[in-house]
Amino acid sequence: MKLFIGSLPYNITESELSTLCGTFGTVVSAKLIVDQFSGQPKGFGFVEMSNRSEGHKVMDGLNGKEYNHRKLVCNEAKPPAKKGQRRR
Repeated sequence: MKLFIGSLPYNITESELSTLCGTFGTVVSAKLIVDQFSGQPKGFGFVEMSNRSEGHKVMDGLNGKEYNHRKLVCNEAKPPAKKGQRRR
């Protein structure tokens, strides 16, 4: 299950993100999104958990919780829009 994790502190690393979510189950991958020009983190990322039940545990455990003075947003990631289409 792929999760969107938002409102992350800008100084968090992918390793820290993986550890944060790893307390709820097995993390398959963790990716922070960075600005392509500056290389600075944008404050959100994606985590893939090994199954849906662990994904739901992460959502229940992190959504709305404070981490490093930031209230986290955690929900199931939406599939990316196809090129040439806009989401409404």
